[in-house]
Amino acid sequence: MTDQTPIRSGGRAARRAARAKPLADNMRPIRPGMEGGQYKPLSQTDMEAIHNAALEALETIGLADAPPSGVAYLTGAGAIQGADGRIRFPRALVEDTLAKANRSVTLYARDPVHDLELSGNRVHYGTAGAAVHLVNVEGNSYRECGVQDLHDAARITDTLDNIHFLQRPMVCRDITDNLEMDLNTIYACSSGTMKHVGTSFTEPAFVKHGLEMLHMIAGGEDKWRERPFLSNSNCFVVPPMKFATEACEVMEACIEGGMPVLLLSAGMAGATAPSTIAGAIVQAVSECLAGLVYVNAVKPGHPAIFGTWPFGLDLRTGAMTGGSGEQALLTAGCAQMHSFYGVPGGAAAGIADSKMPDMQAGWEQMCSNVMAGLSGLNMVYEAAGMHASLLGFCHESLILGDDLIGQAMRCVRGIEVNEETLALDQMREVCIGGPGHYLGTEQTLSRMETDHVYPSLGNRSSPKEWDELGKPDLIKNATARKEAILSERSRACFDPKIDKAIRARFNIHLPA
Repeated sequence: MTDQTPIRSGGRAARRAARAKPLADNMRPIRPGMEGGQYKPLSQTDMEAIHNAALEALETIGLADAPPSGVAYLTGAGAIQGADGRIRFPRALVEDTLAKANRSVTLYARDPVHDLELSGNRVHYGTAGAAVHLVNVEGNSYRECGVQDLHDAARITDTLDNIHFLQRPMVCRDITDNLEMDLNTIYACSSGTMKHVGTSFTEPAFVKHGLEMLHMIAGGEDKWRERPFLSNSNCFVVPPMKFATEACEVMEACIEGGMPVLLLSAGMAGATAPSTIAGAIVQAVSECLAGLVYVNAVKPGHPAIFGTWPFGLDLRTGAMTGGSGEQALLTAGCAQMHSFYGVPGGAAAGIADSKMPDMQAGWEQMCSNVMAGLSGLNMVYEAAGMHASLLGFCHESLILGDDLIGQAMRCVRGIEVNEETLALDQMREVCIGGPGHYLGTEQTLSRMETDHVYPSLGNRSSPKEWDELGKPDLIKNATARKEAILSERSRACFDPKIDKAIRARFNIHLPA
């Protein structure tokens, strides 16, 4: 026995040391791209009914206001322009497009570790939106946001494990020239995070300037085209059932430049889309199917994300309800339709109507984030930081969203049932001559990191411990974490020579 004791002790110490080390990616309890799809609010019959209704809408109603170039692309592919100017889509054209559309899209990052594979029901969470205000939690107030705020959001995102991509979450209100705003948005986001970035362009002519900057960042056009780390968020339609003429021209320029495209249809149920959940999904699906035909007419197989983003509306007041149960259902239903078509898709979840990161924000953000993930949504946009129905963005809420999404992702992972997890051997060992509890058993210790997700800021202590710790405040701790992140140099900052060249070519508003 004396000879065996050191061996047992040493083994336990080694196991403890191993547990203290960061887990390998494949051993983490949650990670980007986990498979969802467990939650299915729509039956197969429901999805087929929505599909057939969308095909009928495209064939008989069609879309208005395509630009001349779009008319040429679409009619060349087999769409029909009527005497009323609307473009209608024969059923066979849509079905043929679906048959040849890209089934898997990789959204590249500047750091390949953060590449996102969009296929099947693989789930990724990130930011999005165009908030015009920054939430000031200390002053319980709002102010206009600027380019520094956007850059800070990118830097924070870069450090958060459960925020997988950064789509521009706010507008640089301190830059009045639209071209400079678009270019500074690219600069602020790309110099703040190594993860995939999404943004938009105000005018078609601005795309070439954006591509020039991206080529400089990538090290040449060939390297950019090999790994395009920024995608175009494109509101190519103005619901109901009209093309956004200028945005379509932006889309064409982005496709030509090798940039992945998010086809974003954002109708408001009860205002610019039918008030019923099913009807709003039908319209969003119709519009995105038209967009898919458009993209493939310009360049077959070009990476495109099926961005059905119908939003909920409070019909009593006309206010948007991004945090409602109806919104969660809209997003979950759209996720199912993406899976029905087998195309990469994205939709909105995690939006809070609450103005501050409070209890209301918590239930609103968690409800739709969990349902989106369980539905297998590839890209969960606006998942963290967004308040006031997309009008305000909050850095502290972005940080807290990392914890919230971690719990949502654990729900996505689900329950593993196998011989080991059924734990009969463990039960036998504990109950028959054992300690009568599972605390400290080898099985418990060995799986405590691989099975469980622990919050970074969420407090699970007892009231007594909480009091002894000085009653830590969640929001104050998030602010402290924000300040700590922003006090460090960004790992995404550009090489000084590249940065100097970019600043010589473009009017960059961020300090060097």
